[in-house]
Amino acid sequence: MKVLVPVKRVIDYNVKARVKADQSGVDLANVKMSMNPFDEIAVEEAVRLKEGKEHHAAGTASEIVVVSIGPSQAQETIRTALAMGADRGILIQSDSDLEPLAVAKLLKAVVDEEGPELVLMGKQAIDGDNNAVGQMLAALLDWPQATFASKLVVDGGTATVTREVDGGLQTVAAPLPAVVTVDLRLNTPRYASLPNIMKAKKKEIATKAVADYGVDVSPRLKTLKVVEPPKRSAGVKVDSAADLVAKLKNEAGVL
Repeated sequence: MKVLVPVKRVIDYNVKARVKADQSGVDLANVKMSMNPFDEIAVEEAVRLKEGKEHHAAGTASEIVVVSIGPSQAQETIRTALAMGADRGILIQSDSDLEPLAVAKLLKAVVDEEGPELVLMGKQAIDGDNNAVGQMLAALLDWPQATFASKLVVDGGTATVTREVDGGLQTVAAPLPAVVTVDLRLNTPRYASLPNIMKAKKKEIATKAVADYGVDVSPRLKTLKVVEPPKRSAGVKVDSAADLVAKLKNEAGVL
């Protein structure tokens, strides 16, 4: 079974994002970038499908193909996935951050070309927080989808996914081929070992252009303004529980 894992290069989750002075977007100059954390979890699960770790049978995945849409530096993100255990990569070069629908259309073209039985991807990217590409891709492919996976079992042409929902856990079964998006509690991604990092340098990364797929990626949305959240105001000390109740009732109006 071939598994396709889309990955995105985003601001590292430890970095505090800064807004540009003209409020046109987030300042990416001289900022540490890394693989989207949810995508890292998807790569880890794909590698476990291949290795037979956890509850997966060995060799459930025969090949893991990683695809990224972004600038040339996104090759580093793909190399990280290759060092974790993916087999080869595809970079679709784009200097602009494409909207979810454009990304989904490009991924559909890659799926049509590669023919995977499973697309395993993060539920969302931590920069745009759209949580839309997986659902859009499944709709474009007319494949079943299972989102927010906290457990995945692939057996006999069926993906059984435990999903985190507001009321607890929901388990669904989807016939393959399918799109599965992953959540935080699915696994803990590994650190790539030095030998695997060296091996990753020799693995293939095919570089493509958006034009190669004949997909219209023109934007449909316009960002009017990006602003930082308001600074948190200082707290107030109270002398007694009675004062606290009085302030909650008379000033905050929450009682």
